[in-house]
Amino acid sequence: MRSRFDRLDLNLLRVLVAIDRFRSVTEAGRHLSLSQPAASNALARLRDAFDDPLFVRGAGGLTPTPLAARIAPLAAGHLEALEAALTGSEGFDPASSTAAWRLSLSDLGEVVFLPAITDAVLAEAPHTRLTNAAVPVERVAGALASREVDLAIGILDPRSRGIKSSLLFRERYVAMSHRDFPVELRQRGGFERVSLVVASPTATYHEGITETLDRYQLADRIVVRAKHYAAMPDLVNNAPLVAIVPHVFGAIACQRLPLVMWPVPLKMPTFDIRMVWHGATDNDAAQIWLRERVLRRFRRRRAVALSTE
Repeated sequence: MRSRFDRLDLNLLRVLVAIDRFRSVTEAGRHLSLSQPAASNALARLRDAFDDPLFVRGAGGLTPTPLAARIAPLAAGHLEALEAALTGSEGFDPASSTAAWRLSLSDLGEVVFLPAITDAVLAEAPHTRLTNAAVPVERVAGALASREVDLAIGILDPRSRGIKSSLLFRERYVAMSHRDFPVELRQRGGFERVSLVVASPTATYHEGITETLDRYQLADRIVVRAKHYAAMPDLVNNAPLVAIVPHVFGAIACQRLPLVMWPVPLKMPTFDIRMVWHGATDNDAAQIWLRERVLRRFRRRRAVALSTE
C-alpha cells in the first residue's frame, strides 16, 4: 500500500470523492469543472496508482470496489476538515463583501423565501449576489458537498453524511378561497361539496395532499391540478374554487389578492421546513452570516391564527 501512496497525486483525491458521491464520471467532472475526458483521465490515473478498478459499472451507475468504499469516505473527511480549517478563520465584512451565494429552492421555495432573503442580505451586504441554483431533492446533499450550492431550504432530509441542518418551522396546509366564499362550505359537511385546486409538483412531499383526499374519498372533488403553486391564487380569485396550500404561501397570497385562509376540515399532514448546509462550511464566517439572516427571517415564532372571515 505504501508504494500505491507514493505513486498517488493527492490532487486526484477530489476526483475520487466526487465520483464516489455522484457515481458518475461525467457528473463528478461537471461539479469539479473538469471536462469528461479530463475526469476519465483522472480516474485512469487513480486506478493505476491504487492498482484497483475503484469503480465498476452497475445498474444504478458506478459502484465502488471494496477498496474505494474504504478510502473514499476517509478522503472526503480529510478534505472537508482541511476546507473548514482554511475558511473558518476568515472574517466577513458584509458592507464590502462581493460574495456570490448559491441557494437551492424549489419553485414554491423561491416564491416564499427568495424575496425575504434577498431583502435581508442586500440591506447589509449590497455588493453580494444571490442565485437560486435549484437542484432536485435527491441531489441536495451532493450539491452542498461539492459547493454547487451553499444553502438549501425546504422539505429536506438532514441525515446525509456531512450535512448540518436547522429547523425553521413546522408547516401545515390550509384552505384558501376568495373572501366571499360561503362560510357554510368551510365546514366539514359543506367542504365535501366544494371544487378543489391542488398542486402536483413532481416528486415532492406535497403529493400527500392528494393521498389525504383519497383517504377521505374526496379525490373526485379535485377539478384543477396545477403543476406549481404560483397560479393557484389567481385560480381561486377568479372562480368559486378552494385551493389547499401551505400556510406560509397562503399568507403571501392573501396579502396580494382579496383571499382568505381557513382551516381544512380534515386531518392534514404537517411537514418540517429546514435549512441545510454542509458541515465543511460550519465555521465559515460568511456562511454563518448568511444562515443567521435566514434564521432571523424564517424561524417561526408563535403560530398565527387563521382568519375565518
